[in-house]
Amino acid sequence: MKNKNSAFVSSPEPLLNAGQERVLDLSREPLLDLAALRADTPGCEAVIHFNNAGAGLMARPVLETVLDHLRLEAGIGGYEAAAARAAEVADFYAALAELLGTRPGNLAFAASATHAYAKALSAIDFRPGDVVLTTRNDFVSNQIAFLSLRRRHGVRIVHAPDHPDGSGVDVEAMAALMRAHRPRLVAVTHVPTNSGLVQPVAEIGRHCRELDLLYLVDACQSVGQYPIDVETIGCDLLTATCRKFLRGPRGSGFLYVSDRVLAAGYEPLHIDMHGARWVAPGYYRPVGTAARFEEWEFPYATVLGCAAAVRYALRVGLEPVARRTPALAGRLRERLAAVPRVRTLDGGPAPAALVTFTIEGWQAAPFKAAMDARGINSALSYREFAQFDFADKEVEWCLRLSPHYYNTEDEVDAAAGTVAELARSAR
Repeated sequence: MKNKNSAFVSSPEPLLNAGQERVLDLSREPLLDLAALRADTPGCEAVIHFNNAGAGLMARPVLETVLDHLRLEAGIGGYEAAAARAAEVADFYAALAELLGTRPGNLAFAASATHAYAKALSAIDFRPGDVVLTTRNDFVSNQIAFLSLRRRHGVRIVHAPDHPDGSGVDVEAMAALMRAHRPRLVAVTHVPTNSGLVQPVAEIGRHCRELDLLYLVDACQSVGQYPIDVETIGCDLLTATCRKFLRGPRGSGFLYVSDRVLAAGYEPLHIDMHGARWVAPGYYRPVGTAARFEEWEFPYATVLGCAAAVRYALRVGLEPVARRTPALAGRLRERLAAVPRVRTLDGGPAPAALVTFTIEGWQAAPFKAAMDARGINSALSYREFAQFDFADKEVEWCLRLSPHYYNTEDEVDAAAGTVAELARSAR
């Protein structure tokens, strides 16, 4: 979504300027400038950071925003600092609304994506026999939450099958399950944490709208990596974190709540004085916006850092990011696939920037430690994170490398070369 606040224009190919390093001026920069983006990212000086699917490196303006507010709190008091920065806090919702194609009143801050997801689930009045329709590649915490709902409320969990071509969930089979079961909730993870698979969330959303079904999307790994528009997806609820491809601070996430969900009176199980008004001794009234899903206590420095991160992403531009980031991952995947004893695991026609692989002759922890020792950040996934997917692939673990737009082709080649070196040294 481009507008006057998106200071980086799109071009057929991202232009990379390898000129003199300088701090990025997002108010004037017309094109993606890799040298400036890296100069704006202190962590680039220390490591090859290929764990953006875990936590992206914060840009300098994000870091300074967080630190500035902590200094203000220390200087004048926490309540007083919050009051002084009320307009900037409000900009978190305005910026995020711009990013997602919605309005500020449809957004709630959360301590994490999982916190937001739990709040959303708690608002649904599940009854015994209700069906939760999901996929075989939904995030582990979501799968555990569904199992908890089954234990507590007697819901039925139905997993839609994957398409035989490996492109993700079989949308038509999932639509048939929608018609057969009339699920209380349809829940899909856009990009699983354990692979680069990209699920067809907009196609699924079309079927949900046609059948008037409640639709929840986990967009943790896609927000900040791709342009996301909640109206195009057609979801009622969407959760994500700010710490991954948005490059915000840890301890942050958000929940999108559609107008129809708000109008229907959905509210979290444990609502507090921020989300509701105690209007009479025996009665409370939820506020009219998604703020009903928030809590009174608020990490203001973190929220301000998230606002800075979202504004930064908007000005960089999600279109060039969506070209460069998966392209870097594709280059890495191609080089790893050529390394003997290495098996890449990602499926789908256009994988995201999560590159997963296994390597013969190594155990998980020592292999990651060897990558760490060579200055390459990565992450491990185990079968308990992805029971269906890893059983299908017949693996117990994988290493995940997840580049972002500020990474370089040289870093990609260095990481692939390191894996090749370690493969040769394996017993």
